[in-house]
Amino acid sequence: MQILKVLTRVYLNPIDLDDAIAFYENLFTESCWLWSQYSEAGLELAGVGSILLIAGSAEALSPFESTKATFLVDSLNDFREALTQQGAVILAEPDKVPTGSNMRAIHPDGTIIEYIEFR
Repeated sequence: MQILKVLTRVYLNPIDLDDAIAFYENLFTESCWLWSQYSEAGLELAGVGSILLIAGSAEALSPFESTKATFLVDSLNDFREALTQQGAVILAEPDKVPTGSNMRAIHPDGTIIEYIEFR
């Protein structure tokens, strides 16, 4: 059971996505490693370095903005079990998303984190 990467979330308007990708590519001196359309939620996602850019309308972003970070993990099921044993509450059970499977949990300190297992 391992956290493979921690992504800081940046929420933005879709018209700003290309400029944000270019900015973070220059800042991290690396290329965008993820670009995905999340049509069901009306979002576009891009990853550069340890930044997860989430672009959508204010209405589309609203349900996601309370989530503070995304943890890429090697086993969603293992983390689900460990989190509940440690007092976290699963807010959204594991579900399929364009990049694999995800869930959301609120930690005992009140922080909401998305967990993703890439496929």
